[in-house]
Amino acid sequence: MSMDKRSLYDGLNDFESELEHLLENLTEMKASLQDVVEKNTTLELENQRLRDRLRELNQETLPKSEKGRQELSQSRMNLEKIYEEGFHVCYDLYGSRRENDEPCAFCLEVIYRESGK
Repeated sequence: MSMDKRSLYDGLNDFESELEHLLENLTEMKASLQDVVEKNTTLELENQRLRDRLRELNQETLPKSEKGRQELSQSRMNLEKIYEEGFHVCYDLYGSRRENDEPCAFCLEVIYRESGK
């Protein structure tokens, strides 16, 4: 009977070790995924900037005021989309995940400030 208790105890210890190891792996995978998501967001923002720049170069025939207004509106809509997906678009935290999707006044300033500023 004592042998059964010992093997049960040893089995539980082994199981606990396996669970701890799995938790470590899960934590590492989560951190890696976070890095990938942040890098992806940064690349999306950079890609959008390049598209906006190409669009600007291709629209040189439009009047200057119309061209500027159109580009800014599209850029801000893109920033707003990324912000709504849970990422910072402000200068200090650019591309990093917003904790619990809490609002960021700096991001909101970048997205919604008046175009004359």
